[in-house]
Amino acid sequence: MSENDTFHKAFRGTFSSLLRWQQLDEFWNVVRRNAGAGWYLYAIGAPVPAHQSSAEDVVKFIAEIDKLLHSEHHEDYCGIVYTDSMEAPTLIKIFDPNNLGVSCGFSNNPPLPGWVMSLIPPQPIESRRPLPASRQRWWQTLWT
Repeated sequence: MSENDTFHKAFRGTFSSLLRWQQLDEFWNVVRRNAGAGWYLYAIGAPVPAHQSSAEDVVKFIAEIDKLLHSEHHEDYCGIVYTDSMEAPTLIKIFDPNNLGVSCGFSNNPPLPGWVMSLIPPQPIESRRPLPASRQRWWQTLWT
């Protein structure tokens, strides 16, 4: 199986939602403990990362995305972060609070996540929605 097939198969696989904020906090601790595992950080609509992120960049991304989710997802539950495993994740989908559409339930055109954390080298995910300028600036300021 090629990397392209491996990533897309994993991306379309089975995921569990981190429904409660406390669950998300606990999950981020799991990911932080494995920050040096070789994560790729991918903003859908931005170029696909060619290299794994450093442990420091993974920890920084988790802190900043957590801050963004808490400040922009005005619900008493989370429900917009999904993972293939709560204990040993290899792929994490993080949905943009400003582009949820129907992120749970059924839709013929479900929204794509805003960001993906993957231990599998990511492949391009075609989005009909360009990366909004505000998200592009947010993403770029993370790495400057």
